[in-house]
Amino acid sequence: MNRFIARSPILDRFEKVYGYELLPRPGGEEIWPPKNDGPTGGGVSLAALTFEEMEKLADGTRAFVKCSREALIGGYAACWPADQVVMEVRASREPDPQLVAACRELKDAGFRIALQNYTGAWEEPLAELADIIKLDVTALTDRAQWLFIRKYRPKGTMIVAEKVETRTQLQAAVQQGFTYFQGHFYLKAQPYSAYEVTPAKLVYLLVLGAVTRPEIDIEEVTRTIKHDLALSYKLLRFLNSARFAFHSQIKSIRHALLLLGQNELRKWIGLISVAALGEGGPPILVATALIRGAFCEYLAPLLGEAKRQSDYFFLGLLSSIDVLLRRPMRVILGELPIAPDVRDALMGEQNRMRDVLQAVLSYEQGNWEDFSLLASKLALQEDKLCDLYRQALQWSRELTQAEKDEPAEIKCS
Repeated sequence: MNRFIARSPILDRFEKVYGYELLPRPGGEEIWPPKNDGPTGGGVSLAALTFEEMEKLADGTRAFVKCSREALIGGYAACWPADQVVMEVRASREPDPQLVAACRELKDAGFRIALQNYTGAWEEPLAELADIIKLDVTALTDRAQWLFIRKYRPKGTMIVAEKVETRTQLQAAVQQGFTYFQGHFYLKAQPYSAYEVTPAKLVYLLVLGAVTRPEIDIEEVTRTIKHDLALSYKLLRFLNSARFAFHSQIKSIRHALLLLGQNELRKWIGLISVAALGEGGPPILVATALIRGAFCEYLAPLLGEAKRQSDYFFLGLLSSIDVLLRRPMRVILGELPIAPDVRDALMGEQNRMRDVLQAVLSYEQGNWEDFSLLASKLALQEDKLCDLYRQALQWSRELTQAEKDEPAEIKCS
């Protein structure tokens, strides 16, 4: 089974997640297409990745799954639930009648068909069937994109702009009329704000500064948190959740410190503060920060630095805070007393912490060659990292769901 799977979000113009394309690592046993060694002779190995696992990878949204010609024609692709999976078919120069017929059967069965790498008229038999067509914005001229959208969008076809890496490309794609967007543009900062952090969010930045010190001043943290009822509620709500299972209810920050210790308390207060700083922005940014924070933290013991787990956690958590706050990283870090090697890594300077962060980012983006090189440099077993990535996804998902379940009157304004 190919256990190395990353994911690439497909976002709407407001940067809300429509679905995730699953990115398996090339080589080895793929999770799809199915192999011909199943129990029924023409059997399937799609079960190598269960639907529950796939649903988790896609966070309950639509999973875009690349399907080979063999999987489509053999009917194996139909094993997936039609309402959760988008069958992604790679455009071929001369799609044969069997492939077209197989796609039509899947469409009739309720599946959505996404056509990738459309480049010319010879692919029209598949384009006419597709519910979604993905265009590489770097491979076609603006006029070609405009003509294509003008032809297919009136038919109800959703058009996805692929390889959108910058905000400029995003703006151009929106103006062209694309429906959805895929690439790393959402991790690129918008023009930096000329204003200071708003008063409503200043308290979270102050708290973040308080918990990134080498030693927590519990009185300072308590005084700062008391200025925001919602922050106090969020923290105590998390600490009293089933995740911690304390025998008695935590009623104060001081009580939490006694039970958790500085490192754990630092992590949870930092997490809640960053999540609050991201409110009002695209949820994908906060989710990405949480996943990176957990992933980096899980790596610390494997690197012989279990005592620095909170530093590793902040390494990942703060890796995109400049995008969240629309302020330069150097300015933000100037206000946070984090560990010097973490600060240097976040500023792009090469050190061990930077290698850890780059390994996490390479896995996140499915850059498998870079990931392998960095894992080798750090003397990490790659198999362990893929399990930690899924654990980080699960952890982020649980926290996000807890936030959704929070009573509306308690949520931050």
